[in-house]
Amino acid sequence: MVKHRSELLFLYDVQWANPNGDPVDGNKPRIDEETGKNIVTDVRLKRTIRDYLYDYRQQEIFVREIAQDDEYIQDAKARAEDFLVKDGEKLDKSKLTLREMKKIINDEVLRQCIDVRLFGVTLPIEKNQKEKSSITHTGPVQFKMGQSLHRVKMEYIKGTGAFASGGQMTQKTFREEYVLPYSLIAFYGMINEAAARFTGLTEEDVELLMEAMWEGTKNLISRSKVGHVPRLLLRVVYQEPYFHIGELDKYISLHTEKAEEEIRDVSDYVLDVSRLAEVLVQQKEHIANIELRQDGRLACSENLAERLRKEGITVDIR
Repeated sequence: MVKHRSELLFLYDVQWANPNGDPVDGNKPRIDEETGKNIVTDVRLKRTIRDYLYDYRQQEIFVREIAQDDEYIQDAKARAEDFLVKDGEKLDKSKLTLREMKKIINDEVLRQCIDVRLFGVTLPIEKNQKEKSSITHTGPVQFKMGQSLHRVKMEYIKGTGAFASGGQMTQKTFREEYVLPYSLIAFYGMINEAAARFTGLTEEDVELLMEAMWEGTKNLISRSKVGHVPRLLLRVVYQEPYFHIGELDKYISLHTEKAEEEIRDVSDYVLDVSRLAEVLVQQKEHIANIELRQDGRLACSENLAERLRKEGITVDIR
């Protein structure tokens, strides 16, 4: 079971891609009109993590699209009833009380589904039209909305499709899309040891989470997502209960000689980590250890691991 609070800082970049389309705005990349910065929802990052855990590590996840025999997509109630089982056998809910259904489904979901132990869930449970209930688990792992560390420029691309839009047509269709030439996105998150007690989150789950953030981002290989590269992943593990520094993403910034909208590659800037190093050193008596992954092409203002180790902080390079 996870016993210590952690904070997470995750940076990845995209080139000529759409990191998170907005379905209510023509699937354009999300941009904060006030700051000109790119926004990525926490839901997008959690989808990346879930897909990696399911596709590459064979972990069961609760939130995934399942087509029923009638070709309709399964709703949450039907998904919950997938876990109304005992010793591998499906149970008949007409022979159970609502209370018994809730206990069996809750125990099985928490035992089987790593995404529920990480991110929580609301389970709708229905015995019949009159007997309904739900169970809510707050996830121990929570992320703020991701945000680029610089202003971005959106590009509109129009091209010719391969096919006509229907029969008896003499012209091909047109394809149009919006992409970002470059965006370095920062996510800040937290692992709450108090909530972990209720979902049964383990250190092994957290190890898989860290792997999924890094490797799952590299494995976004769809046409709209290819070009995602993880650059930095930091986990600060605290030794005191209920303590954390907070807002680690506010202690980093970019130094570049270009206009921010003209950044096109990780080689166009230096990531300033000096304020982050300072605040970690100031709070070192609260820190048990730090886990760090860094891409070789990311240039930082100083060697973060060396600086922290000189100050007596244990740094585990992954």
